[in-house]
Amino acid sequence: MSTTTDRSADQGARRWLALALALGGVAAALVLLRVDPNAAGNPLPPCPSQWLTGLYCPGCGATRMLHALLHGDLGQALAMNPLLLFALPLMPFLLLEPLGFAPERWKPALRRLGDARPWAVLVIGYAIARNLPWWPFSWLAPG
Repeated sequence: MSTTTDRSADQGARRWLALALALGGVAAALVLLRVDPNAAGNPLPPCPSQWLTGLYCPGCGATRMLHALLHGDLGQALAMNPLLLFALPLMPFLLLEPLGFAPERWKPALRRLGDARPWAVLVIGYAIARNLPWWPFSWLAPG
């Protein structure tokens, strides 16, 4: 009996987490619809990694990319953070299984897609490449 109760509580917690993530995403989108991160004096914080080191992290340009995407400027979004732009459509699928919403037949593919090792190699390689000052890598830097 406790297994059923534990499973039910776990499902309830996952639903609350999914709701919190969705509400957080909507709130962030509403802020980015009204606040231009490119404007001087905007209230959004700068990238701490770039501020401290002078190097672009894999997330540098993400806020400006999301702002451009929400305003329909695909070219500007691509210029700000191409990796995130291409990864963004995968993110809901990456959350399906951990949140407990994945259909059973999708689970093997979602587990492979959610394997952190290939993502880590990609993100680390991207972080290195976007800081190289010569073409074609220079176009990976934000802007």
